[in-house]
Amino acid sequence: MKLRSLVAGAFALVSVVATAGAQSLNGAGATFPNPIYSKWFYEFSQQKGGLKINYQPIGSGGGIRQVSDGTVDFGATDGPMTDDQIRAAKVKTLHIPTVLGAVVPVYNLKGVSKDLNFSGDVLAAIYMGEIKTWNDPRIAKDNPGVSLPNDPIVPVYRSDGSGTTYIFTDYLSKVSGDWQGKVGKATSVKWPTGIGQKGNEGVAGMVRQTPSSIGYVELIYALQNKMQFGTVKNAAGKFIKASTEGVTAAGANVKNGPADYRVSITNAPGATTYPISSYTWLLIPVKSTDPNKGRILVEFLNWMLDHGEAEAQTLSYAALPAGVQTSVRQTIKQIQ
Repeated sequence: MKLRSLVAGAFALVSVVATAGAQSLNGAGATFPNPIYSKWFYEFSQQKGGLKINYQPIGSGGGIRQVSDGTVDFGATDGPMTDDQIRAAKVKTLHIPTVLGAVVPVYNLKGVSKDLNFSGDVLAAIYMGEIKTWNDPRIAKDNPGVSLPNDPIVPVYRSDGSGTTYIFTDYLSKVSGDWQGKVGKATSVKWPTGIGQKGNEGVAGMVRQTPSSIGYVELIYALQNKMQFGTVKNAAGKFIKASTEGVTAAGANVKNGPADYRVSITNAPGATTYPISSYTWLLIPVKSTDPNKGRILVEFLNWMLDHGEAEAQTLSYAALPAGVQTSVRQTIKQIQ
């Protein structure tokens, strides 16, 4: 009995020492999941007295760059690293999916109280500068009975390297051959028209203060700022309002994802699927320069699966599907 108590005490001491050895973790990246990450990092830190997790929401492009250079302990992105980025990285990293979320078209249109419908090709044409006014026949066709003003549309986009942009342009590339051929998908693209702003917060703020504008942000930013956002036509031809249920359906309707979790779920099949949905990922070094930090990251990721996923819906994200959670638990075992 004494031996068992001594062993248990030794394991507890190792855990305390590991936490003490990593007084802080530094991360950077996506703004898309920042609301849920802020909540998780705070709660986990409270359980680990003395531990601080500093996360800078600088955009997915910055997160990929910094974790690849080894200047942060972890990164975060909504647009998975490309094969070229993985090969060029100084640090071997794992894509760990955390939650799923939705990107929504927000707009500021005086006198229109009804939620507008948007087809994917119409959104593409707006951001290509082909649809210039709100009463354009293509917008009117999707919104019968709505009195649309003859006001010029002001598109707002992300000026920083952004996973939200990756999700939005990935969707547009799937529904518009014109967009795919002329602009394409990436965390940063050459926008044909519009005004650039940094972060989901920047886009939301610009749309709120600019009459006749349209932008794209993660769902929680639209809800927190009490902004109008439209329904989007899915692959089944239904106009769907973004919700955790619609995002969950998108994840569930994409089968046989790759082992490294770099999967796109935009424009997924299914009548109830919200089409601009995506996973978001933490980028975790396989081997941390400080073994104590590696152990803390493993502890956090297991805590996320055990406790954090249950909180996702409170901030309008969708939890990982059960099968993905099981798979992630095995992947975490690779981290040193």
